[in-house]
Amino acid sequence: MLFALGLASECLLAAPAPSSKLPSTLEVAIRGKVTDPNDEGLPGVSIRLKDTNVGTTTDSEGNFQITVPGEDKTLIFSFIGYQTQEVKIAKQTTLRIKLDPDQRQLNEVVVIGYGSQERKNLIGSISKIDPAETKSIPVGSFDAQLQGKVSGVQISSNTGVPGEAVSVRVRGATSINADNSPLYVVDGVFINSNSMQTIGTGGKATSPIADINPADIESIEVLKDAEATALYGSRGANGVILISTKRGKFNQKPKVSFNLSQGWAKAERLWELTTGPEHATLVNEWWINTGQDTPSLNRTFANRPFRPASEGGRGLPEEQQTYDRLGEIFRTASLKNYDISLAGGTNTTKYYIGGGFTSQESILRPITFDRASFKVNLDQKINDKVQIGVSNTFSRTFRNQARAGDGPAGGLLQAALHTPTYLSPYNEQGVLVGRAGFDNVTLLLEHYDVKSVSLRYIGNLYAEAELLPNLRFRSSWGIDYNNYDESEYWNTFLISGSPDGLATSSIGQASTWLNEQTLTYRKKIGANHSFGVLIGNTLQSDVETRTASSGRGFANNSFRLISSAATTTGSSGWSKKNLASFFSRVDYNYAGKYLVDFSIRADGSSSFGAANQWGYFPSVGAAWRIKQENFLKDVNLISDLKLRASYGTTGNQNGLGSFAALGLWSGGSSYQDQPGIAPQQLANPNLQWERTNQFNLGLNAAFLQERVSFELNLYHKYTSNGLLQLNLPATTGFGSYRSNAAEISNRGFELEINTVNLKKRDFSWSTSFNVARNINKIEKLDYPLYYGSRDLILMQQGQPLYSFWVYKELYVDPETGNSVYEDVNKDGRITVEDRQIVGSVWPKFFGGITNNLTYKGFDANVFFSYQYGNHVYNHNRFFGEGGGARDAARIIFANNNNRWQKPGDVTDVPRPDGVNVNNYRDGGSRWLEDASFLRLRSLSIGYTIPTRKIPGLRVYFVGTNLFTLTKYTGLDPESSASSSQNQPGIDLGTPPQPQGIQFGVNLTL
Repeated sequence: MLFALGLASECLLAAPAPSSKLPSTLEVAIRGKVTDPNDEGLPGVSIRLKDTNVGTTTDSEGNFQITVPGEDKTLIFSFIGYQTQEVKIAKQTTLRIKLDPDQRQLNEVVVIGYGSQERKNLIGSISKIDPAETKSIPVGSFDAQLQGKVSGVQISSNTGVPGEAVSVRVRGATSINADNSPLYVVDGVFINSNSMQTIGTGGKATSPIADINPADIESIEVLKDAEATALYGSRGANGVILISTKRGKFNQKPKVSFNLSQGWAKAERLWELTTGPEHATLVNEWWINTGQDTPSLNRTFANRPFRPASEGGRGLPEEQQTYDRLGEIFRTASLKNYDISLAGGTNTTKYYIGGGFTSQESILRPITFDRASFKVNLDQKINDKVQIGVSNTFSRTFRNQARAGDGPAGGLLQAALHTPTYLSPYNEQGVLVGRAGFDNVTLLLEHYDVKSVSLRYIGNLYAEAELLPNLRFRSSWGIDYNNYDESEYWNTFLISGSPDGLATSSIGQASTWLNEQTLTYRKKIGANHSFGVLIGNTLQSDVETRTASSGRGFANNSFRLISSAATTTGSSGWSKKNLASFFSRVDYNYAGKYLVDFSIRADGSSSFGAANQWGYFPSVGAAWRIKQENFLKDVNLISDLKLRASYGTTGNQNGLGSFAALGLWSGGSSYQDQPGIAPQQLANPNLQWERTNQFNLGLNAAFLQERVSFELNLYHKYTSNGLLQLNLPATTGFGSYRSNAAEISNRGFELEINTVNLKKRDFSWSTSFNVARNINKIEKLDYPLYYGSRDLILMQQGQPLYSFWVYKELYVDPETGNSVYEDVNKDGRITVEDRQIVGSVWPKFFGGITNNLTYKGFDANVFFSYQYGNHVYNHNRFFGEGGGARDAARIIFANNNNRWQKPGDVTDVPRPDGVNVNNYRDGGSRWLEDASFLRLRSLSIGYTIPTRKIPGLRVYFVGTNLFTLTKYTGLDPESSASSSQNQPGIDLGTPPQPQGIQFGVNLTL
């Protein structure tokens, strides 16, 4: 049966027998059979009455029977591997249907740079994602929903806080100081993906991508190689993500869609901490082991002896209690989501109107994320030659923010996690007080006041005209405008607000204006030749302004406006950069066998010196559709076989300042109360474009009418003229300046496999699997660069970006209980010269696997994501496994109960001895952990209720992060305390991604 899928086919509708006229009744029984081109019956074919949920499936022989209400109805026949057919039954009661094999994937239209193409004719490496499979994953932004869905794209949700920045890397990282994020294009508009947040939240940043409602997205294409991205020139070095939002269709009846969901989430697990008595015991043991606990030494806390009763002390009441601050700050969070849309069209007009509201609590109190969105897309045919249209996205995103990363002052998770469990939140007078240098958690939760509101508009207006046969002109104007308003107030009960309150406010505005013109000509010559020519230009301007103010000294905590402060300060900033571009692409197709294209883009940027403003970025690609050769055309086992190759150059200036090459002076440098100016930035007129050359070799193959298909890509990227901030001697009067002083390579492979495993009468099962590997290496860097707490992240020539620089711990000596570190230089001492690179944040492999199953009206989707071989520095353990050395200043993890206590003990936890430097080493590898994981990212189960009155009614359940298999001892192997691209993989005070469930209803009218 399966081997017949590849045969040539025809579609027949048998003539009705004389006796097959419809009787004059309200309901009519239709019988028939569905076969393949060899007249073999097809089991499991779905048969549905159009515009209803009335339907059935064929039996094991391909036979079916369905009752329809009256004549002149239309039946829809659909089956995996075959083309869907719509058949008007007229007055017939007996049907015989033959289904054509379906080349759906090959004929699928994929959006490319400034156009679209059938998948079979693609030369570049482009992945297409259906948002319907991911939009129910409860995260703030759609980019986080794509994790594990696209081969070669590494996505890390560094925190469980909704709406915070997500790390997205397409085929690795190409730069140290320029931005490594991909370019996001929404309906043709280049949108801002850089956070506008200025208020400190422990190194974390908000995500502008979270302003976009995933429910409005129709399709997502990820452009990865140079052939696919070269038309975006200076914007394409880190990949391009094209987002097409939903639009109506011409001659479509109005369709209303509504989605409602409610969910809950919690932390999968929390840290295990010592109890109050255990903490006191460990601190006491530390003092004894250091040899400092003598009768003459009166170690006290709150003016009372510290030693517990078990060691002969007085046994303080505080030491006998355990205070659960983690339970106070973590909660079961709620999630609500509502989306409604209307789509349709007439002969000349099509429209889409959508609205949505999402309210999501973080599992870490009091953080919340609320987004309201409104979408209007409209297309109008002026006549047969001219069409205009507009895309509009409006959104308001509210965040109740909090410091969820590093930092003691105002740090929510730090205050809860790192305050010793035996310390009461109250002092002897019964007043709530901070402990261990951190704020009191109860006070933080009662008085936290950090908020931001993002108002966003993304719009595009276009006009398209057919000037001559095969010649089309398109002009568009786009804008991305973001108003970001943030404020905070720290009252007198909190560290940051002591002694008399502190308030800050900042309003930023970022706007991108984009004007593009394209002229496209396509021509077919004879039966075998076709070609296309595209020329175009882009004018882009980015402007950002910011006004900020702060005030300190308030009469009391009821006055929070900065105007009420005793002293106030203010600042403002403005920046602008322009980009002018010209581009062209030529493609040629011979007989559907041989495909070639060539493209080039020229970009001129105001960020560079006058002599280096223009960069030129060409690419060339070719493909051979081997399946179209005569020796394979009749091989039915092979549905498609294509070999691809491309080479090209892209540029990068992302993240570069607006005036990076200029010498700058700043005002505000007063002297003896007189206004003055001072030098701010050293000029570098030789600053030029960062350039990335990329080679890609790809193979596409499909078998058994695409029941099995795969795509393999091998690539090598080399970045030269890497943009870098170089340090300068203080004697120059400048701290640093911009230069081109780095070279970085990325090479790897990507593999995607799709299979239709089973297709029976009532049951189907398909699988998608992808795996990728990227090897990153710094090819040239004159001197090492250090990032992160305690210089844990090292950039060094010959090593990958984001390598961990640590003291390598070998074991705990069973005789002494001391940690033994590798003496790299063999000098008998452990010094900074013995620090070495041990692992990096880069996984050896990463990807995802998805299984889709259907049974009658039921559907299920099971999606796993995974990484293997990457490392995370568990900085929480660094502070929590000090073995009592930090006394009352930090918590102690329960793992310290497994410490070495006597000769012969075999353990990986050394004895509590702060005097022995080996036992308290900053940057030790003991806290560098394997962060490989396999995560059940989402599980969804739905049921479509058969009803005639409502065409589409589906109820569903979604579970997210239901379990995670990992050796990592922290809460989340993806955690990172900072959103900075040069400080990944350091876990400190970071809430994990939550484990959640949702229940929802989809309704279509």
